Amino acid sequence: MSEKVLVIGETRDGALRNVSFEAIAAGKKVSENGEIVGVVCGGSGLDDYAQEMIHYGADRVIKIENEKLKTYTSEGYFQAVNKVIEQEQPAAIIMGHTAVGKDLTPKIASKLQSGLISDVIDVEMEGGNAVFTRPIYSGKAFEKKIIIDGLIFATIRPNNIPSLERDDTRSGNIDSLDVDITDLRTVITDVIKKASEGVDLSEAKVIVAGGRGVKSKEGFEPLYELAKVLGGAVGASRGACDADYCDYSLQIGQTGKVVTPDLYIACGISGAIQHLAGMSSSKVIVAINKDPEANIFQVADYGIVGDLFEVVPQLIEEIKQIGIKA
Repeated sequence: MSEKVLVIGETRDGALRNVSFEAIAAGKKVSENGEIVGVVCGGSGLDDYAQEMIHYGADRVIKIENEKLKTYTSEGYFQAVNKVIEQEQPAAIIMGHTAVGKDLTPKIASKLQSGLISDVIDVEMEGGNAVFTRPIYSGKAFEKKIIIDGLIFATIRPNNIPSLERDDTRSGNIDSLDVDITDLRTVITDVIKKASEGVDLSEAKVIVAGGRGVKSKEGFEPLYELAKVLGGAVGASRGACDADYCDYSLQIGQTGKVVTPDLYIACGISGAIQHLAGMSSSKVIVAINKDPEANIFQVADYGIVGDLFEVVPQLIEEIKQIGIKA
């Protein structure tokens, strides 16, 4: 395939999310020598975002600036992206499998009467077809899919397809597209963030997660410190969230976030199947638990049998001494 691929970028907290660059890399795999066209939406000041997409492999970027797009709404972004699709007529559309991606892409697919391959973790070319791999049954198995006719439309899971090397010498056109955003049924007046500041959990390379074994809100403090020295984020099991040790925005598992960091440190987590569904694809898993029979050790690459309140402070001190940071 050597046709046009549309990559929908996503911004958050004043920056492009890393998955936008990973989507460009996926688009390159799909398109072979085709044109990668980035799309970025927002209120204003999108030139830097557009240039970033070009540095990471986009050939051209279309920016849509409208005050009604300052904060994401499904109706507003749908109207904007749909206008780009009508203008560009791409052969493929790629976006991150994020909260925004999971909300927006089915709406677009329905409008286009197209199929949608969601939560892709790998893309390969075989016999001229793009083959998409995605997990099923909570990560216990994997399926491969190809689209033999019509539009290729997929969302990719963050932290699975490496982004291309940034090249500041790359250049490309940045085009503006005016879209009249009308009939919004939802208007966002304010956004109140409950999650802790720092690294985005879904894109973190290192995650330190706590379970019921953390015992209290105060018990999470050493985990935050360990995550800080490693340049990572803090997550939690459903049990820890239910016990009110932390906010549900940190929940990892079948009913929470699905994460695939380079390093996952599970502290006081027993390893219920629902939690494993959200983190078992992590590249390296370290488990810290007092119970040597805990299920988490079945999926861990490294296990430490011990009290997390003794082990974690020792890890922090050792890491500080040798200067490791992700």
